[in-house]
Amino acid sequence: MPDDPDVKGGANRRQFLRMTLAGLAVAVAHPSGIAAAAARLPATRAPRSTDGALEELLAGNARYVANRLTFGQHDLRALRSQTVETQTPFAAVLGCADSRVPVELVFDQSIGQLFVTRVAGNFAAPDIIASLEYGVAVLKVRAILVLGHAHCGAVKAAMKAETVPGQISSLYAPLRQAVQQSGGDVEKAVTINARLQADLLRSSSTVVHEAIAARTLAVAAGVYDLASGKVSIV
Repeated sequence: MPDDPDVKGGANRRQFLRMTLAGLAVAVAHPSGIAAAAARLPATRAPRSTDGALEELLAGNARYVANRLTFGQHDLRALRSQTVETQTPFAAVLGCADSRVPVELVFDQSIGQLFVTRVAGNFAAPDIIASLEYGVAVLKVRAILVLGHAHCGAVKAAMKAETVPGQISSLYAPLRQAVQQSGGDVEKAVTINARLQADLLRSSSTVVHEAIAARTLAVAAGVYDLASGKVSIV
């Protein structure tokens, strides 16, 4: 696992300052390159507050919906270099494995900004919870968003509960409660499931529960619309 960001935070800040000053020096020497130099600088981290983290997720999603993505403006080589030794994501996302929900793209975030866990049906299995606890305890994320999505195949399969090959049916049990409460409505089940999984994170993880109590973490549920690209908090 990556080192604790708090351990090397000072070094990272000094590294970022050196990169910034170097970029500005180039820009001063070559005025026409000011915009290009700024675009190459690594993206700064979102505010270290729970409200700020959720707001940044939604602001990034608004840019995505409007087709005004910004993450591509930064030099990915610089971002990779900056995050070799450590990572400082501002938020974590528990999403579905569905290929139509590219999490970083949906929130207009780049390398090192989101801590993402994914499983079909976006449910809080023990290993998922453990991963998110690492995000909270070590990486100090300020928000966790459980992200369901429209027309979720895992939810549809859990509703039908048909015989399927391999271990696919192991997805049914974690989604059963949402299915039972949905009255047979897939989209309602998607929303209920996102809420239930967020509640499960709050109640079953002492790490998450204590962080919420300390007001250093927020846990929310959302649903992604495949057609519009919009994420709605539910």
